[in-house]
Amino acid sequence: MIPPRQLILDIRPEAPPRFDNFIAGSNLEAASACYLAADSAGGEAVIYLWGAAGSGRSHLLQAAITHACEMGRTVCLAHADLPEELPELLAVDGVDALNDADQVRLFSLINRAREEGASVLAAGDVAPAQLSLRPELATRLGAGLVFQVSPLNEVQCAEAVRERAQARGLVLSDEMLRYLLVHARRDLKSLLAVVDRLDELSLSRKRPASPGLLREVLAGD
Repeated sequence: MIPPRQLILDIRPEAPPRFDNFIAGSNLEAASACYLAADSAGGEAVIYLWGAAGSGRSHLLQAAITHACEMGRTVCLAHADLPEELPELLAVDGVDALNDADQVRLFSLINRAREEGASVLAAGDVAPAQLSLRPELATRLGAGLVFQVSPLNEVQCAEAVRERAQARGLVLSDEMLRYLLVHARRDLKSLLAVVDRLDELSLSRKRPASPGLLREVLAGD
């Protein structure tokens, strides 16, 4: 199992999604299950993650693929056009949008994963029972490990925003941080994107980050 992590992590702007830059919050159990499935054969055959956009479910799928690649395993990350052959780790993002042919293929791949010791990680917007998919596929997804991925709370988001600002050499005052958390979209991806745009505007204007520049960035969203 991956250990509980500090909130201050390496979330540099250029850093790709990995387990070591995933701020788990209340999602440590889900992250640990994905890590174990990616780390070696014999993990859970099926793991299904669901939650609102920006909750981190796609990050976990991409982190699992990256880790499995580093372990020398065969992998595939798909949104559609699922593979004919089953890799050792298959991650399917956005199962809600799969067409009928891909639903049939995913059902078959899950059955094979259970027989062959492979793992299928899947993610969608809603719980398995609420998916508008073929009933047999929804049942298969619900029969494995199912985790609701919850967005970070305000304190965790604030820590992540401060870390991103520090990585870019920005100094965010407490006033600016409070304003950002109140007036920007609250998912972490959007908050970090605001920090990136603030840095770019600060550099282009040759001015330090300020409440005025922050309001200008948010007004353009």
